[in-house]
Amino acid sequence: MAAFCCHAEEPKIYVSSSFHEPADEGLRFIYSRDGYNWTSIPGTWLKPDVGTQKLMRDPCIVRGPDGTFHLVWTSSWRKDYGIGYSSSKDLINWTPQRHIVLMEDYDPNTYSVWAPEMFYDEQSKEYSIAWASAIPGRFDGSHRQFYTVTKDFKSFTPPKIFYDPGYSSIDGAVLKRGEGDYVLAVKDNRRSPRDDSGLKYSNIHVAFGPTPVGPWSGESQAFTPEWSEGPTWAKVGDEYLIYFDLYRWGRYGAVKTTDFKTFTDITEKISVPKGHKHGTIFMAAESIVNNLLEASKEKANQADTN
Repeated sequence: MAAFCCHAEEPKIYVSSSFHEPADEGLRFIYSRDGYNWTSIPGTWLKPDVGTQKLMRDPCIVRGPDGTFHLVWTSSWRKDYGIGYSSSKDLINWTPQRHIVLMEDYDPNTYSVWAPEMFYDEQSKEYSIAWASAIPGRFDGSHRQFYTVTKDFKSFTPPKIFYDPGYSSIDGAVLKRGEGDYVLAVKDNRRSPRDDSGLKYSNIHVAFGPTPVGPWSGESQAFTPEWSEGPTWAKVGDEYLIYFDLYRWGRYGAVKTTDFKTFTDITEKISVPKGHKHGTIFMAAESIVNNLLEASKEKANQADTN
């Protein structure tokens, strides 16, 4: 008689990429077991060395089907046509950094390439990367979002418009809710007018589309305070938590929703380490997180002995 043994899948833990100002130290991580309470993993793991200003802002990580973690980030504030890229199997050891040039051929007047966000499409087996660029003389000089598609992070499709609501927008994070049903959380990047119109911007809303690159429509009302940016998702049970960086207050906020119509503020129920900035939440196996924590301790011990 043959005996079969079924092994339970290894538990996964919420992890978020992170950086600290002034954004020249490198990649950081925080983690959570419940999606609400977060702890820092001390240390930095990849010091930026590509781009005009050699920064690492807005690090976004997506895990591919082969277990590889792909990382992209904002490499400069200005005068940069591209973004940084590296990959890792364990979040500890990273491949040599590459500068992926995205906008030079699209328009050589491009001033900025900000806040890249990735999404892996299981059906097409492709990664889409969306970002915001300002191009003097176009779109009133304000930011619009573009995207490219790649299978291997070596060849990329020419940039196309990802999201253009008719005004400046950045920070577009995509969630797959079901087949042909995608949700985009995005920042309205306009500044509030200096009058009594009551309009308030620099906040976050959602839009809906049939693919991970749109077209996007059905925009909701804003559900965050002013001066919010960098939305990212965590699914906890049947609820979706949308985290955002309250950058003028130096803290994080969050809302929860089940239908993307009603949003409940849970800012007072979350705990995010001070200094954490605009990252992307993803899931990682418990063993990977434990190894990362152990490597963090070893780095700290080495620093103490030097």
